[in-house]
Amino acid sequence: MTLKDKTLFVTGASRGIGKAIALRAARDGANVAIAAKTAEPHPQLDGTVYTAAEEIEAAGGKALPLVMDVRDEDAVKAAVDQTAETFGGLDILVNNASAIQMTPVAQTDMKRFDLMHQINTRGTLACCKHAAPYLAKAENPHILMLSPPLDMQEKWFAPFTPYAIAKYGMSLIVLGLAGELRSQGIAVNALWPRTTIATAAIKNIIGGDKMMLQSRSPDILADAAYEIFTSPAREFTGQFLIDDTFLASRGTTDFDQYRIDPSQSLAPDFFVPDDSIAPADLGPVNAS
Repeated sequence: MTLKDKTLFVTGASRGIGKAIALRAARDGANVAIAAKTAEPHPQLDGTVYTAAEEIEAAGGKALPLVMDVRDEDAVKAAVDQTAETFGGLDILVNNASAIQMTPVAQTDMKRFDLMHQINTRGTLACCKHAAPYLAKAENPHILMLSPPLDMQEKWFAPFTPYAIAKYGMSLIVLGLAGELRSQGIAVNALWPRTTIATAAIKNIIGGDKMMLQSRSPDILADAAYEIFTSPAREFTGQFLIDDTFLASRGTTDFDQYRIDPSQSLAPDFFVPDDSIAPADLGPVNAS
């Protein structure tokens, strides 16, 4: 199966994981709607919807840059409608847009919680709601959330309850919507990284340059997403997948290709269940 001429709507695709997923699809000749807020260059954030569109076209795809805020339902509906009108339908929705603040309740401003909830959970729900009628007409429709397995342990919530609620909200949508849309043949799955991923959030919010070196590239999630999208939707839904474990199940053996700095141990990500066993060593490569 290929993604040639398939149409993807990817939120937060101007940079990072969203852009990597878009570029992987573009190499097959896919159509990609880049739905993101960044229209003008930002001093701390690489890329805009327009630079991402240029990269997608250069990779072999067709791009539709859409400046959109997922908190605005009318804007979401208009963007989804425009995507379907431009490319003649919609095959894949990727809910990647997310806001993060790693603080406990006592240190979290309620406006910041509202922002995380509105982008992560509510924005995801709005995109699903308005994309579903188009996806129902597609040959092999998929919805993918970049959200964690529903591993309800205290340790995942206690350090940053507001963020955990907003992020797990996306996964709860996977749980419910997989059942709601199963009869229509629309697959709904979640994908999450075992290690930190080298993105602006890691550099600017969580761990700085050091953790960037201890991370994998967004390409590991892009390759995993590609494997999901090329799976039969009616047979592959309601899954909560960890990137490297899933890729290993599909035949990938070289995980060092995704390391930013092979001399560094990889930093584990949040929300990975204790019983999830890594298919490759996370320690330094060729350490003596």
